[in-house]
Amino acid sequence: MLIRYFAWLKDHTGCAHEELALPDDVRDVKALMEYLSARSDNYAKAFADEQIVRCAVNHEFAELGQQIADDDEVAFFPPVTGG
Repeated sequence: MLIRYFAWLKDHTGCAHEELALPDDVRDVKALMEYLSARSDNYAKAFADEQIVRCAVNHEFAELGQQIADDDEVAFFPPVTGG
């Protein structure tokens, strides 16, 4: 799975993107966030408030319950505002 991080999520995780092979029990966005949070304190800080982290799966906005697969691209980013 290709995972992309934007803005302060990139700063906290220390990378703009990474490719990971996920465990079989990581099947939705929420489980992915929990899995990533357990990797280190920096990842835990990035995903500390799941209510403000936005996600897209294959370039489509996704909710926490959105199912994911190994060949998906998942992007995490902060809320976006217009101006």
